[in-house]
Amino acid sequence: MYADTDRRSSNRANSKTRSAGVAGGNAILRSVVRAQDGRLRTRPAVTVAKSTGTEPQRFFEDLREIIAPLREALLQHPIYTEVNSIERLRAFMGTHVFAVWDFMSLVKRLQREVTCQRLPWMPPSSSRMSRFANEVVLGEESDLDPAGTPVSHFELYLRAMDEIGADTAAVKDFIAKVGSGTTWQATLKGLRVPPGVTDFVNETLHCAIYGSVVEVASYFFFGREDVIPEMFKKLLALWSGGAAEVPHFAFYLERHIELDGDSHGPWAREMLISLAGNDADKWMEATEAARSSIISRIQLWDSFIAQLGNTG
Repeated sequence: MYADTDRRSSNRANSKTRSAGVAGGNAILRSVVRAQDGRLRTRPAVTVAKSTGTEPQRFFEDLREIIAPLREALLQHPIYTEVNSIERLRAFMGTHVFAVWDFMSLVKRLQREVTCQRLPWMPPSSSRMSRFANEVVLGEESDLDPAGTPVSHFELYLRAMDEIGADTAAVKDFIAKVGSGTTWQATLKGLRVPPGVTDFVNETLHCAIYGSVVEVASYFFFGREDVIPEMFKKLLALWSGGAAEVPHFAFYLERHIELDGDSHGPWAREMLISLAGNDADKWMEATEAARSSIISRIQLWDSFIAQLGNTG
C-alpha cells in the first residue's frame, strides 16, 4: 500500500530538488543548506561509529544538531512580526489553512502504520504508539470547541476565518474537488493560490503517501509538532487582545501550543526514535525528511511575505 520502494525513492529525489529550489531563492537559507550538505556528507560514518550499540536517542540528538540552523531560520522568519493587522491576518489565514488541512494526512498515515485498520482486528505491535496515534487523531479530528462541541481543527480554523472575514473560497473549492475524486495535484494547479501553497501541500502529501514510515514520523515531528508551539506563540504575541478580537483564531493557536507542547510533541519524538531504532540508514532518511519539512515551511512563509509585497 504505502511501502512502495520505487515511490519512496522518487519522493526523496523530488524533495531534494524542491529543497534546492527553495534555497536558491533565499540567501540565508541557501547558506544554511550548504553548510548542512557538507555535514551530511561526512556525518553518516561518524554517527554510525559512535552510535553502534548505543541507545537510539544518540541518533536523534545527532539529527537535531544537524538541522538546528534550519530550525532557527524558521523560527526567526519575519512572518512572525508581519501578521499584525486584521487585513494581514486574513491574507495569512488564506495561505496557512492549507497547512492546517494537509497536517491530517500525516496523522492518518501514522495511525494506519501503528494501529490495526483492517478486519479481523489484530493487536498492534506497540500499544504505546497506537495510543499516541489515536490520541492525536482524537485531538485533531474531533477536539472540543470553546462551547464544548466536537470539531476538527480544520473546521475550527474555517470558523476563525469566517469570524474575521477571510476568504475561504479557495480552500473550500479545493476540498470539494478532491472529495469528489479529482487528484490533489490537478486541483492545486487550478487554484488561484500563491506558489508556496502548492509546493507546501505537494511536499506534505508526497511524504504522507509515498514516504517510509520513518520519513513520515520525522516529517511530522520536526516539521509540525516540534516547531508549532514556538511558531504559534510568536503569532499569538501579536494579538494580545486575541480573545476579544479574534477568539477562534486565538483559541486555535492556544490549543495547539497546549497539545503539541505538552503531549503530542513528546509522543511524536518517542515514536520517531522507536521506529528508527539503531538503524543508521533509517536515521539518514529521517534527516532528509526533517530538512525537507522545515525548508518547505520556510518556503510557505516566504511566499506569504512575497504576497504582502505584491499587494502593497
